[in-house]
Amino acid sequence: MIDLRQLRQFIAVAEELHFHRAAERLNMSQPPLTATVRQLEEEIGAELLERGNRVIRLTPAGKALLEHARRTVEQADLAVTAARDAAAGCTGILRLTYVGSAMYGRLAETVRNFRRGFPEVRLELKEATTAAQVTALREGVSDLAVLLPPLPDDTGLHMSEFDEDRFAIALPAAHSLADKADVALSDLADEPFVMWPAAEGRGFHHQVIQLCTTAGFVPQVVQEAHQMHGVLALVAVEIGVSVVPASMTGFRADEIVYRPFDVAGSHFTLFLCRSSEPLSAAAQNFLDMALR
Repeated sequence: MIDLRQLRQFIAVAEELHFHRAAERLNMSQPPLTATVRQLEEEIGAELLERGNRVIRLTPAGKALLEHARRTVEQADLAVTAARDAAAGCTGILRLTYVGSAMYGRLAETVRNFRRGFPEVRLELKEATTAAQVTALREGVSDLAVLLPPLPDDTGLHMSEFDEDRFAIALPAAHSLADKADVALSDLADEPFVMWPAAEGRGFHHQVIQLCTTAGFVPQVVQEAHQMHGVLALVAVEIGVSVVPASMTGFRADEIVYRPFDVAGSHFTLFLCRSSEPLSAAAQNFLDMALR
């Protein structure tokens, strides 16, 4: 069988048309190079070179072999490079899910830096609730998740602190409290609320309910949305008020007035989560960058 070493040596001879120069190019002595060409001719069953006193010419068989040998060696080099890139996490796919507010904080910069550092990695981003992200991790359809604990069951999951945020009151721009600079949570006691299902984000939902309870009321939830963008869209069309991550205060700012507040329990931490299964090299690179 013809191997890549033989093809590389033949290419050098065919391009130099001189055994001595080809041997110098390959940093080897001439006799083994001559033997390689003869072995190729025996294997193929045809002369590859016309040998004169000082001149070497390619035969038609030699020209055909040179054309295909170059392609074969090039493809072999590409295959090795591709394997090395995949092992280093420079190629491949990274599947990342996140709660809606995360992209308004550190996650945006992390994604941007990762794309610049690993442009050949295909990055699949998907906004999802904490509950949906946990399911995706357990089912192996997501590599990493940016979510908000506590989780009902964190068995087999590894979590690292990733970003900090706090809460803000969100009011329709036409709301009677919109012009008030120091809106307190207690001012919303009689207001209709837009929330999200507790099952989709227990930690966030519980924290908001606890804040309202501490302020002296239980929120009157008139409608729910499964994504934070959906919650804010409903606030924008005056369905109700809400308590949302302060990082999102730029979203639809012409239709929504935000009033961040700072009381006990009004801050929260986003975590970067992964399953116990080994990460791909690309996912590990992202994790290392995110937690650096």
